[in-house]
Amino acid sequence: MPETVELDRSALARRGRRLEYFTIAWNSLEGVVGIGAGVMAGSISLIAFGIDSFIEITSGSVLLWRMSSDSDKERREKREAIALKIVGVCFLALCLYVAYEAITTLSKHEAPERSIAGIVLAIASLVVMPLLARAKRRVGNQMGSVAMAADAKQSEFCYYLSAILLAGLALNAAFGLWWADPVAALAMVPLIAHEGIEALQGETCRD
Repeated sequence: MPETVELDRSALARRGRRLEYFTIAWNSLEGVVGIGAGVMAGSISLIAFGIDSFIEITSGSVLLWRMSSDSDKERREKREAIALKIVGVCFLALCLYVAYEAITTLSKHEAPERSIAGIVLAIASLVVMPLLARAKRRVGNQMGSVAMAADAKQSEFCYYLSAILLAGLALNAAFGLWWADPVAALAMVPLIAHEGIEALQGETCRD
């Protein structure tokens, strides 16, 4: 019986690693497209979304790193503590950047260009992220892994950012509401700050 349980756990761990590899690949695409399209359109919300994607790559890499030493709990926890602080600082730095750029854009009345690529990216993320979060949550529950469940929460977080991003880009594209983009960026700030504080407190991926 213990051998069967061990085999089941190994299979679940492999499935979890595949999900993390997909997460890293998808967020790499999101990051490149988001930042590239954001720079071209002058969209602070798109740039923020792209930077957040690269931070999520770090988070996914942390989980893979931990899974590679699943049998060594002490080493795994040391790795996590260091990585979580790095991720937390990145999130808080992103908050400051987004808040500063959004407020500056609003004060100067700088209108971003319409970004079809950004809208397509946001829609794609709205489709992919809930499915990915559900798959991670299922594996996390079956393994009894709080870390995987917390990573599922990160994917849900990306879904919320995608919805905010789409709203800002769509309002600007459809109605020429130039302020919708920086306001959408400001709406992201509390969510990003919350994740950063949780990471610094060691709560984002605690096992």
